[in-house]
Formats: sequence, C-alpha cells, structure tokens
Amino acid sequence: MNPPYPVYPYIGTVRRVVTTPVTFPPQHQDRQPGLERLMFPRPIFDYAGYVGSGKLKGKSAIITGGDSGIGRAVAVAFAKEGAHLTIVYLDEHEDAQETKQYVEALGARCLLLSVDLRLPAASYQAVKLTADTYGRLDIVVNNAAVQPYTRSILDISDEQLENTFRTNVFPLFYMTKAALPYLRPGSSIISTASRVAYEGDKNVIDYSVTKGAIVSFTRSMSLSLADRNIRVNAVAPGPAWTPLTVSTYPAEHQLTFGTDIPMGRAAQPFELAPAYVYLASYDSAYVTGQILHVNGNKIRYS
Repeated sequence: MNPPYPVYPYIGTVRRVVTTPVTFPPQHQDRQPGLERLMFPRPIFDYAGYVGSGKLKGKSAIITGGDSGIGRAVAVAFAKEGAHLTIVYLDEHEDAQETKQYVEALGARCLLLSVDLRLPAASYQAVKLTADTYGRLDIVVNNAAVQPYTRSILDISDEQLENTFRTNVFPLFYMTKAALPYLRPGSSIISTASRVAYEGDKNVIDYSVTKGAIVSFTRSMSLSLADRNIRVNAVAPGPAWTPLTVSTYPAEHQLTFGTDIPMGRAAQPFELAPAYVYLASYDSAYVTGQILHVNGNKIRYS
C-alpha cells in the first residue's frame, strides 16, 4: 500500500517538474527550532528550474536561522544570484554544515556562526565577521524564531513569554543597530513575519504577537531609514513545511497541516525564497515598508 504522501528520491531538491506533498506523516520533535535532517519527507529547499541571473552578484548577506527551513531556501536562492553568505544559527550544526556545503557547491562563499541571538553581542559578532571577511554588508535577513505551542494564555509562563520575544523580536533591533554602520544606500533589511500576524492563531499566541511586532518594526524602520535609501521589508509566509512546524505542533497535526489553505497544501521552503530575492535585489528598488504575503491565498492584508 502506498503512503498518502510522496517519497522524494532527491533530498531537499526538486527537478523542473515539481510535485509537492499535500499531507505529511505524523511526527514531532521536542526541541525548537527543530532539525531538518530528522524530518520526513525532507523539506524541498531548492528548485532546479530556478536559475540565477546575478541579481545579488558581489553582495554579502547575513541570514539568521539560515541553517534550515525557509532560511536554508533563501541561502540557496541568494547563492544562485551571486551573494556571499553568513549563516547564523543556534546549535543545529549538522543542518548548518549541509547548507554550507550546498551553497558552496553553487559557487558562494559561506560562513557559519553558531550563537545565541538573544544576546546583543551575537548580532555585533555576526556583522563584524561578515564585514571583515567580505569587506561589505548589503543584506540582513532576520529569520530565526521559536514558536511555542499552547492551548491557553494561562499556559504561557513568564519565562516562555520572555524567551519568545527575546528570540523573535529583540534580535531585529540588535542586528539592525549592529548593521547600520556598514549598510550603504541600496542595502536591504528583510524580516520573516507570518500570516498569523494578521489573522492570529489560538495555539501559538505569543508567537503570533511577536510576528505582529515584526510588521510594526518593518514599517517603522522603513520610515526611519528612507532618507538613507536603506529598504526595510518583510515576507509573511503561510504554513510551510519546516523544522519549526514539526517542533511546534502535536504529531497528528501534520496529517492535515496546510489543508485548510485555499490552495489545499502547505508551502515548501523553495516557494518562499524568490520573495526574499526580490526584496534583496534592485528589482524592488522602490519598495520599502511592505509585507509580501506568500500564503496560498489564506488571507491578505496590506
């Protein structure tokens, strides 16, 4: 009997004809933000039909949470467009090494930095490492996050609440402050928001609130940095098959994950990456303070 989900012969990549799973087998990881190497099926982070055209040639980018999930897919797309990368992650060393090897095979240089972004010094370390190595910093992608599962606000401890904000919101301030002395006109700051910033989610309340804060951060900083021609935008994904998903929800949740979306399925990470390329490149030179909704038509707000 065939399983109700495709089995991929190509780990992490797809050929030019794309088949994405509609449902996923039950699975849960107890540790956040989760490990991509333990997921089944593995997330699809690359699409062979995406051919770079030098949109980011000669530029350097910091991607937080770039070891896996959406961050890994963004790293691959940036590498195809000619950027050199610094991938900042917590301690998912095997995932990070796999990403590094993959993007280096595409011709990009890649630095790995394992740090705790809740600490202000981590952002300054990432920026200095990037500037010292590549001689410049052009793009900052704030993507790292945690997403605790809870059934009630009464279950959100003070410790959890503080950790969620320290992980999801504070590093945007730390990283922007550290990067600003190096960013030049035309540089780009991109954050990962979420559809739940607009419609909420009763099972990830504190996470949803932090994503709303990211929307406000994006709009406020875009106004603050407009006179320097540094653009600040965000991407708001819908449900996506990433380690954060399997480390958040109960195992059985994966059987129906994303099926409430009008398109009938969750996204694969490679489907989100081109939005980040657009916001990082000159293609979006007149775009700032905006949130790009890549969500399968679940919900849209400006």
